[in-house]
Amino acid sequence: MLKIKGEVPLKDHTIFKIGGPARYFFVAQNEKDLKNAILWAKKKKIPFFILGGGSNVLFSDEGFRGLVIKLRNTRYEIRNTKVTAEAGVPLQKLVLETAKKGLSGLENLAGIPGTLGGAIWGNAGAFEREIGDLVEEVKIFKIENCKLQIAKLKNKDCKFGYRDSIFKKRKNWIILESTLKLKKGKRKEIEEKIKEILKLRKEKQPLEFPCVGSVFKNVSIEKVPKKIQERFREKIKNGFLPAGVLIEVAKLKGYQIGGAKISEKHANFIVNVGNAKANDVMQLIEKIKKEVKKKFRVQLEEEIGLVGF
Repeated sequence: MLKIKGEVPLKDHTIFKIGGPARYFFVAQNEKDLKNAILWAKKKKIPFFILGGGSNVLFSDEGFRGLVIKLRNTRYEIRNTKVTAEAGVPLQKLVLETAKKGLSGLENLAGIPGTLGGAIWGNAGAFEREIGDLVEEVKIFKIENCKLQIAKLKNKDCKFGYRDSIFKKRKNWIILESTLKLKKGKRKEIEEKIKEILKLRKEKQPLEFPCVGSVFKNVSIEKVPKKIQERFREKIKNGFLPAGVLIEVAKLKGYQIGGAKISEKHANFIVNVGNAKANDVMQLIEKIKKEVKKKFRVQLEEEIGLVGF
């Protein structure tokens, strides 16, 4: 029997602390739970949404009028230089546990909140490392009508790109677990690197407020007019112009609507300074896009997931 709850406030399950209620809410502890919950939603002909750590998502003030399935499948195993972990394992747990084993690869992702499944879905990355660089295999559910089949994808099948993967396009593919391939290193050096990354994050990001990390993707220079490329030449890194630079130069730092504010510490962060509504955040997002488009002829694209709008 599935223990499904009704009208659960989603703000209690996201790092942003924003969002209306889920019509139905279920916590999946394992693969069987997840399968049964999806089949339940299919039978009732209602939409479902898979929620990991709630770190990179904004739910609308109306919430989600379907079933939200929160992942709590948290088993993992480290063997030699490989780690196989379920989608609900917190990414930070893997960063720290692999470091203890003297395995290198995940340290640059220290401080990124959320789960492994969410990180793979959006190809999370930082400091010139992306999770997709480390993925060897991903185990998924393929949903076809009311049938769920297990399949395994190799790295190339995942079509990883900048903050992108095939999973964003295939809504009927659900990430169950993944195997990451790491390298042997020195535990002390790896742990020092993690400390260094966490220190940098604390200095540059507004971690004292609820937020969802980078709101917008950095912009590929192919989408930046030549004159703007020239103007920001020193800021361009690996073929991308940081969205935060454009937002800051547009003088939007500190701009506030309701309880949502563009961070004064990092312009690509919107923070909840007190009882912010999703509508406040959406108005800020539109304001940023409009101003950046007007000043630089650059179209910003959201990195965060928007659900229920």
